[in-house]
Amino acid sequence: MAAVAQTSNFGKIFWPVLAWVIALIFFFPIFWMVFTSFKTDADAVKPEYLFIFKPTLDNYLNMTENYDYWRFAINSAITATFATALALVVGIPAAYAMAFNPSRHTKDILVWMLSTKMLPAAAVLYPMTFLTKNFLNIYDTHFLIIVVLCLINLPIVIWMLFTYFKEIPKEIIEAGKMDGVSTWGEIKDILIPLAWGGVASTALLCFIFCWNEAYWTVRLTTTEAATLSKLIEGNRAPEGLFFGRLSAVSTAAVGPIVVLGWFCQKQLVRGLTFGAVK
Repeated sequence: MAAVAQTSNFGKIFWPVLAWVIALIFFFPIFWMVFTSFKTDADAVKPEYLFIFKPTLDNYLNMTENYDYWRFAINSAITATFATALALVVGIPAAYAMAFNPSRHTKDILVWMLSTKMLPAAAVLYPMTFLTKNFLNIYDTHFLIIVVLCLINLPIVIWMLFTYFKEIPKEIIEAGKMDGVSTWGEIKDILIPLAWGGVASTALLCFIFCWNEAYWTVRLTTTEAATLSKLIEGNRAPEGLFFGRLSAVSTAAVGPIVVLGWFCQKQLVRGLTFGAVK
């Protein structure tokens, strides 16, 4: 009994400490980014000013006054919001069909959609750039970025929604059909309210992925539809990286997502654990 009690007490101390250590390891890069954002570019690269330095807001003032931060932030919000909405408009009916009207090819289709995430983005960069610039004439437009971000995240959206929808008893949908409810009515009035937690968490994750996307937003934009990723990428020169300004811009880019995740954490956890407890 004493050995069991000692093991139990050890576990009560060890696992919380381990969790805190892991959390601090993950949090440290964010802390260092925010910490560095209050240094000048010169202080940020000097070891002697690692912790002792004179804080300054010049990086943030320079970002808003000279780099037009708000234009890039608005572009990020527009593209992420509309790309997420478009992904849900396409993904919800697709997941509904696969969950409640499956065929013998449904699993193959799901695996194929997920396999598209394994395609190297660099492999299709040149065709995408060539077509959008010379034929479609939509290079550096919100429309192009919205469509690209939607297609990138659509496999994940469909997979997540399919998983949530499968947890809903099929008899509920069949009862709606017997009452004469249309397919759109089943989705709108029955399915989405029942799986609202899953839909909300899927939308939140899709929005985060769209907001954080850097490869395509940097390479398919120049000025008009440039997002915060483009602004971050612009803080470099032949002389090297401007670490102070780069940290300030990165902090400002990460901030809205951190705030959104903080306020939506309850909904996110509810969606991610949807169907876990019967």
